[in-house]
Amino acid sequence: MADTIEFSVNGRMVRAEGLHAQTTLLTYLRDELRLTGTKNGCAQGHCGACTVIVNGKAQRACLLRLERLSGAKVETVEGLAQDGRPHPLQLAFIEEGAIQCGFCTPGMLMACKALLDRNPDPSDAEIRAALSNNLCRCTGYAAILRAVHKAAAWLHSGESPAAPGDALPAAWDVIGQSVTRNDAWAKASGQLLYGDDLYAPGMLHARALRSPYPHAEVLGVDVTAAAQVPGVVAVLTAKDVPGQNAFGLINADQPVLAGDRVRYVGDPVAVVYAETPVAAEDALARIQVRYRELEVVTTPQRALEPDAPKLHPDGNILTENHVRKGDVEQGFREADVIVEGDYFTPFVEHAYMEPESCLATPEQGGGVAVSVGSQGPYVDRAQMAAALALPPEKVHVINLPMGGGFGGKEDVTVQILAALGVLVTGRPVKMVLSRSESIRVSTKRHAEYLHYRTGAKRDGRLTAVEASIIGDTGAYASAGLAVLMRSAAFACGPYVVPHAKVDSYGVYTNNPPAGAFRGYGSPQVAFAAESQMDELARRLGLDPFELRLRNALEVGQMTATSHRLTESVGIKETLLAVRQALAAEPLPQAAPGKRIGVGVASAYKNVGLGPGVVDRAGSLAEIDAAGKLILRGGCVEMGQGQNTVMAQIAAALLHVPYSQIEVVNGDTANCPDSFMTTASRATLLQGNAVRLACGKLRELLLDRTAAWFGWPRAELELEAGQVLHRASGRSAALGELAQRAQAAGERLFAEEYYTAPTCYRNLAPDQELLAGDPEKLRLHVAYCYGTQAAIVEADETSGEVRVLKVIAAHDVGTAIHPQNILGQIEGGVVMGMGYGLYEEFVVQEGRIVTDTLRKLKVPRAEQCPVIVPLIVEDPHPLGPFGAKGMSELPLTPTAPAITNAIRDALGVRITRLPATPERVQAALRALGHTL
Repeated sequence: MADTIEFSVNGRMVRAEGLHAQTTLLTYLRDELRLTGTKNGCAQGHCGACTVIVNGKAQRACLLRLERLSGAKVETVEGLAQDGRPHPLQLAFIEEGAIQCGFCTPGMLMACKALLDRNPDPSDAEIRAALSNNLCRCTGYAAILRAVHKAAAWLHSGESPAAPGDALPAAWDVIGQSVTRNDAWAKASGQLLYGDDLYAPGMLHARALRSPYPHAEVLGVDVTAAAQVPGVVAVLTAKDVPGQNAFGLINADQPVLAGDRVRYVGDPVAVVYAETPVAAEDALARIQVRYRELEVVTTPQRALEPDAPKLHPDGNILTENHVRKGDVEQGFREADVIVEGDYFTPFVEHAYMEPESCLATPEQGGGVAVSVGSQGPYVDRAQMAAALALPPEKVHVINLPMGGGFGGKEDVTVQILAALGVLVTGRPVKMVLSRSESIRVSTKRHAEYLHYRTGAKRDGRLTAVEASIIGDTGAYASAGLAVLMRSAAFACGPYVVPHAKVDSYGVYTNNPPAGAFRGYGSPQVAFAAESQMDELARRLGLDPFELRLRNALEVGQMTATSHRLTESVGIKETLLAVRQALAAEPLPQAAPGKRIGVGVASAYKNVGLGPGVVDRAGSLAEIDAAGKLILRGGCVEMGQGQNTVMAQIAAALLHVPYSQIEVVNGDTANCPDSFMTTASRATLLQGNAVRLACGKLRELLLDRTAAWFGWPRAELELEAGQVLHRASGRSAALGELAQRAQAAGERLFAEEYYTAPTCYRNLAPDQELLAGDPEKLRLHVAYCYGTQAAIVEADETSGEVRVLKVIAAHDVGTAIHPQNILGQIEGGVVMGMGYGLYEEFVVQEGRIVTDTLRKLKVPRAEQCPVIVPLIVEDPHPLGPFGAKGMSELPLTPTAPAITNAIRDALGVRITRLPATPERVQAALRALGHTL
């Protein structure tokens, strides 16, 4: 144990006593002082989420031992605001939209404050260098740089906004306005609580023992020694799962605790519940498991061979999809030019900054409550109830803020195991994955092997596309069924293709499971399809913009799945916007030994769940006694700004000041089921549910006011948070009306649901259906469209590529909150750049090689280009105020735009992502270059 150590935290002296000498400052701040604004993103010094200031210098708290801090001065995010006034950095981050999920924000703020304390007027390069230890997966860093410059200017002038950080506008005419996000101050101040920030009296800590083998029989599990470790309360195995020992988003094929077989290195075989994390880890080391290793199926090609091990009862093919349009052989006969190529896209880790975490607590009557950051609380509840043998109403899911999701928090990870511990022990259970465990367990972007043939006439008109896509869905299904369907559906890009033949297969292997990841099957095929388009343009001698414009979809034309588009098709507008912006400035001059290249790519993406499900969302709207409007919904906020947009929609409809609206979502006890925040559906689906609920509430307010005050119903209007009688000039405040209703035993309350038009799984429609009922060829309710151009500087010797600028135009329907949209574009571009140049989740023989954030090569501020985001508005008649989803798509065109730019710069076609220097060099050598 360490001696007493004294130091100051935010100006207050603290005394650390009785702690181990190796205790980190991060652990002490969070677990002892409960200053949870300092986040634990990796505990390895790779993410910077735990950055604090120590003696004037930005330091990562996870790397500092208490024994080295005697007499030190420590500053955390909780100390930034002074005398109730936010620091200019906090205000600048809020104003510039530099906060999305918010998990990295406290660390970013502290790193930036340390910079400004020593350098009051930093350059872009100096800001990027100061953030070299800090990762952000959401913003793309651009808004953060803008915020630091703004704060520096305020500090220099002595001026900053007078409003406190949590001030929200009182206006209600806020559609199209970048109002202050309603969660911004909680994130900028470190007050917002994520899963690992929760504590409960008497809580236990859960840890899982996971298979060291990617494929093996489990011959026996002995937990006797583990159960005897002091502080251990329970150790459970497969036989202790009371209900269905299987879960999954679509197919329940993944074990809660593996019984007879493990299929990847993340499978849990036992779980420990202990008084302390140390005791839990000690117990894990004492569990004895006997395995018999089996052949490891490392590729989908091996899985498809007749003699391959059968990984699941129904075989190794999870799903197959077949798009058929016209006669593809006829299309190729009509072609003057045919381009053929093989492509590969790798597994990619989501790398959200917040590792998976939850707190499960007992509820009366034998139920359990699970507080967790999840993209689908009701979907979680159904899986937990089945595994726990509880009726759904006994499982209460309380949605928490998410430190990033991107699709990866659709899947259950910690929820069932934590809840199981509550049922067995009767005590609260907290389960938090370490970063290495999160990387080991969580789903990835599907690796895909793609073969393409694309035909066109001499004038550039496409005649045919044929594609074969094999997706590695890993050990379990997760969202693989839907992802591979989207890969097939979007394989031809946003173009008119008269003849199409596309086959996609999702295949089981012993790799980590692949699931939903921003783009959901479309980034993989866009890389191949847009590479093909680029090669076609070169073969035909056409400008790449012109080739795309000649083939781009318009209203009235059909997609490759024969869906005739009837509204909001903005692909040509995005192409024209990017082309115009690109032409507005001259290209930079290349440095010696380097070349400048320009590449363009386009893509489109579904809005809404599509075929096979009823796409429905619900909303509750109620006026409380204080006159506030409470909105409750099922789609959840995960950093994209959904709660702000819902409040904007409600404010505009009810003329309630934006500042008087509170949004609550994802609590299964009091929020309606809206399925899941996925498929870019929240704005359209949840927004329409809000629209309907607010419309119903408006009628109720006018009806009750007319009845209570005797004013003619036709003469009443809603305005400024009151019901106004124009003729007399008298009004009734909403709070007054709510109090009257309460006294009468009533509620000013409305509940409504919105169901999107039915979509159909017709990937190979026949002519009879096409002629008789074209509505049944609707694959999705809406689509978003985007085009990007990348300017790169490529080294012709080393193969290194630096992205200098990306121009990104995206059709969003109507921009309800423009700043949020710009943030999604900037963040998506940087994530797409990572996909294109740096990131690859590497698995060798079923074992993970890239097991840290550093090895995963998530882009950092120093690598990020200038980003020019452009909003294209082509309103959709079904969207609230014409809006439709768009947050996923900005990732998709970036990688092919970059590789097309490499082709322009160096003359080599990169067919395997990421385009690392080694792969670029290999491509140059293949063309005969001497390096």
